[in-house]
Amino acid sequence: MNEKKNRISRRQFARRAALLSATASLTPAVNVFAVPAPAAPAQETPGAPKLSPASQAEADARYQQILAQYGSRLNADDKAIVKQANATLQESLDHIRAFPLENGDGPALYLKPLVEREKKKPETPATTPPKKV
Repeated sequence: MNEKKNRISRRQFARRAALLSATASLTPAVNVFAVPAPAAPAQETPGAPKLSPASQAEADARYQQILAQYGSRLNADDKAIVKQANATLQESLDHIRAFPLENGDGPALYLKPLVEREKKKPETPATTPPKKV
């Protein structure tokens, strides 16, 4: 009997969904497009990669964005791990961005076999003259 009590009807679900979508559209734009406050200068962590100032600023901005979105769920250890991961990720991104690439370059998704196999020569069909009946 408890299961029936906790269930909601389709009509109640539709009403709640419509109410939720209507109230979501009334959220002030200030909260939606809020820019996070600039953080304190980055503290050097041991083992962190050396980044250029522009790369460090990008990593810090990404870290602040993560804190703004998930900061309430993270403890101090998690925040340190996220900061270290951002620095490591930024170093990898810098290496990828340094690769020269033009608009006309094709994708590098072609598979190359590790072992060259002998190609079989196509067999030619036997040429027999047609029979006359």
